[in-house]
Amino acid sequence: MRAWITTAIAAAAALALAAGAAAGGWATVGVSPEPPDGGEAGAVWNPELNVLQHGRTPLDGVQPTIELRNRDTGERASFAARPTGESGRYAARVVFPSAGTWVYAVDDGFGRSHGFPPLTIAADGGSRLPAWLAGSAGLGAAALAAVALFRRRRPRTRLVATGA
Repeated sequence: MRAWITTAIAAAAALALAAGAAAGGWATVGVSPEPPDGGEAGAVWNPELNVLQHGRTPLDGVQPTIELRNRDTGERASFAARPTGESGRYAARVVFPSAGTWVYAVDDGFGRSHGFPPLTIAADGGSRLPAWLAGSAGLGAAALAAVALFRRRRPRTRLVATGA
C-alpha cells in the first residue's frame, strides 16, 4: 500500500512539473522593418526580429525562422534568422520567390509561431524603373516642360544696330 501511495505522489508531481513548464514558455516577436507590401518578387527584405520571453526579457539562444506561404500557389519558403550580437535580436535575409499573396509567420524558436497579415508581391518587373527613379523621372519631365513653356512665352528681344 505504501509503495502505491509513493508511486501516485511521484506521478502527480511529475505531471505538475510538466504542466508548469509548458505553461511558462512563451515569447513575443517584433519584426522591423515591415515586409514590402506591393514589393516585387526576387527583392530582398532584411528584417530584424526582437524576441522577448514573456514579452519582457530579451531571449537569447533560440533559432527563429521566417516562414512564407503563397496563398495562390501553395509555394513555401523558410529563412533562418541569426543572432545580431544584441540580446534578443536576430536578423534574416528573406526573398519572396514569386508574385502573389503571401502570408508569413515567425517561429520564435521557443515553441510558438506568430502570424502576420498577408501582403501582395508583384511580378519581377525586370525592365521597370525602381519607384524612386520613376518618381525622379516624372519630376524631371515636369521641370523640362516648365522650362519649355517659360521659353515659349518669354518675348524675345533683338538687338538692332543703328548707324550713327
